[in-house]
Amino acid sequence: MDNELITVKREVEAILIPDGTPILIQKDSEVTITQALGGNYTVNINGNLAQIGAQNADALGFDVPELITIDEGDVQDGVVNEDLIWKQMRTCYDPEIPVNMVELGLIYNCTVKKEEDGTKVVNILMTLTAPGCGMGDFLAADVKQKVAMVPNVDEVNVELTFDPPWNQEMMSEAAKLETGMYY
Repeated sequence: MDNELITVKREVEAILIPDGTPILIQKDSEVTITQALGGNYTVNINGNLAQIGAQNADALGFDVPELITIDEGDVQDGVVNEDLIWKQMRTCYDPEIPVNMVELGLIYNCTVKKEEDGTKVVNILMTLTAPGCGMGDFLAADVKQKVAMVPNVDEVNVELTFDPPWNQEMMSEAAKLETGMYY
């Protein structure tokens, strides 16, 4: 699907990369898909990159993807399965990098806390590859939305931090190989 020329089927909301400015892509516009990962689509429109969310896949002629698969054994007695949280976070991608945010080392911490009232809260501390990235709020919202889909999760908090600043050393070995940054 990458680098495939697509005619947009209907007007669709998108986010310019990397500044995060919302735009409308008009029906019958031609776009080139440069990345289709995690349910979102990165497209080139008139020389600019933009991200189209999974909920708008139909505008590109695709079905809206399912974001999580739950096995019966994954849901037990109201407990939050932390493996499913990490599985969901691995479906989140920076729209310019074909490696998920976990493997990039952008997720610094993830904890599940059961409040006194029984509410199960997931707290996630994450960063971006660059502090000036305008996509930060959108990436954090993608993580929040996908983690909130995990059974028994009542609330998700995502905090962006730049301390410590991200660097290539934080990437997994697989991510370094995928991006050619292995040294």
